[in-house]
Amino acid sequence: MNGDESTQEDAKTGDSPAAGDANAASNRDPKSAKKASSGKSPHRIYLVPYPKFVFMYPTLLVALIATVALFFGDYRSVNPDTDTLPVVLTGLFLVVMMANMFILVFDFPRATSLTLVFIVISILLGFWILMKVSPELLPSIGNLLSRVNPVANTSFFCCITIAMFLMYIAIFIKVRFDYWELSSNELLHHHGFLSDLKRYPAPNLRVDKEINDVFEYMLLGAGRLILHPSTEKRAIVLDNILFVSKREQELTRELGSLKVKIGGDSSDEH
Repeated sequence: MNGDESTQEDAKTGDSPAAGDANAASNRDPKSAKKASSGKSPHRIYLVPYPKFVFMYPTLLVALIATVALFFGDYRSVNPDTDTLPVVLTGLFLVVMMANMFILVFDFPRATSLTLVFIVISILLGFWILMKVSPELLPSIGNLLSRVNPVANTSFFCCITIAMFLMYIAIFIKVRFDYWELSSNELLHHHGFLSDLKRYPAPNLRVDKEINDVFEYMLLGAGRLILHPSTEKRAIVLDNILFVSKREQELTRELGSLKVKIGGDSSDEH
């Protein structure tokens, strides 16, 4: 009788061996017990379209390097005839800025990029052949180029650096109020100062990726994502998505898991 009473008391108080093992397991791994009770948190994918100005960061880096170099060299006032470092840095800044602006103004798909490479190679080969045929032209061209001495002092590069930093800060503030989010089984568009929200169904969402500029893809892995919600007649075009290949893989994986989950739920119901 005493043994039966103690067994019943153990069962009531949860001190049985099975209960003790369960309690010990929960004490050893409280996170796993919490996950088992609450379930796994939904994975969120954020898609942020950026303005093209984000590709100007090479110009910003050159301006920052020139500011630091000229500041420690004490080039508050410069003379292009005697000061070589400011002339070199100014020329480098102008070349990088022109190349950056060229990338922003024009799009270079794969075929266009190859054509541009062939054109540059042809010009260089033509210039080399011209120098071989008429070597007397080289000194005259060198004298002409030596007369071009664009130069800027520390204050100029400092102002450029500060202005571009402010532009980047404004961009990062702006994208906080305009972005897309794939959450659970729906696509959300957050936009506006008060965070207006528009919802699209995520199941049966089709995603297309385009690399419409090779140089932008080389700078920040940027490209275009085209989203086709099942309830919308028009496609949603998101330009300048950074690291677009990674985002496209995340979307494909998440949409695939949504399909598997929905299919599993429907089969369980039947």
